[in-house]
Amino acid sequence: MLNIGILGCGRIGQVHANTIARMNDVRLTAVADPFREAAELVAKQTTALIMDPTTIVTSANVDAVIIATPTDTHFDLIHAAAKAGKAIFCEKPVDLSSKRIRECINVIEDTGVPFLTAFNRRFDPNFTDLQDRLLRGEIGAIELVTIISRDPSPPPLSYIESSGGIFRDMMIHDFDMARFLLGEDPVQVYAVGSVLVDTAIGAAGDVDTAAVTLTTKSGAICQITNSRRATYGYDQRVEVHGSHGMLRAGNIIENNIEVANERGFCSAPTKHFFLERYSEAYRLELTHFVNAVATGSTLSPDITDGLRAQILADCAAESLSTGRAITIT
Repeated sequence: MLNIGILGCGRIGQVHANTIARMNDVRLTAVADPFREAAELVAKQTTALIMDPTTIVTSANVDAVIIATPTDTHFDLIHAAAKAGKAIFCEKPVDLSSKRIRECINVIEDTGVPFLTAFNRRFDPNFTDLQDRLLRGEIGAIELVTIISRDPSPPPLSYIESSGGIFRDMMIHDFDMARFLLGEDPVQVYAVGSVLVDTAIGAAGDVDTAAVTLTTKSGAICQITNSRRATYGYDQRVEVHGSHGMLRAGNIIENNIEVANERGFCSAPTKHFFLERYSEAYRLELTHFVNAVATGSTLSPDITDGLRAQILADCAAESLSTGRAITIT
């Protein structure tokens, strides 16, 4: 039985708690959240006890922790959990500073604890299948990767102000997906961005519409576009063009019923948002973590993957600021 403690009982913490409740040989032992009501909600639905984060991290009844707290708390929690010998499941980004992530890598390596950076999209069955086909050489050498991510609406301004910006908050998922599909790390980053959705986002120092071009050493190119607005729902698509063909993973819609009449063909809307769209990915991600901790097998994506995605986000922010392409050294 693997005993898990959850640090942070917001939306994603609740998703993980519900997943644990449906798993065998796993028990949610304790939860913590600065908002008592959030912790009580999760505790009421499970057998978990409400504790403070320090007690959870040091408890002999906790084998692993899920860090689902705001990003600026991750650094201290990672260090405390690693030194206490706990396996760590950490939501992205690991930290908003690449330098601080490197410090976290040092403590993970020194203690040897298992660590998963929770890039859940790697576990989406469609994206996983697409990557498997790429590895089998189904479309030959990869030439172009196109990743589209558009949210139905922007998050609250208070979140924007503390998020680290669109590249470190939203597009960081796509940076990891780019590495996952390309099979090699980009060596150059070029970014553009605009404020087209909400002027308040611009006033907060961020953009709400962005595009990034990544180039690898082999010459393969990845294009990523993000928008904080999609009037038709949550838009998540991937296309990979290769020397022998193309692979594409489209949106997940609410149902597969299609109606045809004098106005044409009409299908259901996309899944509303990330919790619905990636529900299966969250389940598979946590299953991977639990199985790897139980068996001592390798966790992926690990903390180094978290750093590499963060470096791409840093370079994109620098490129947007300077107006030039950034070479990754």
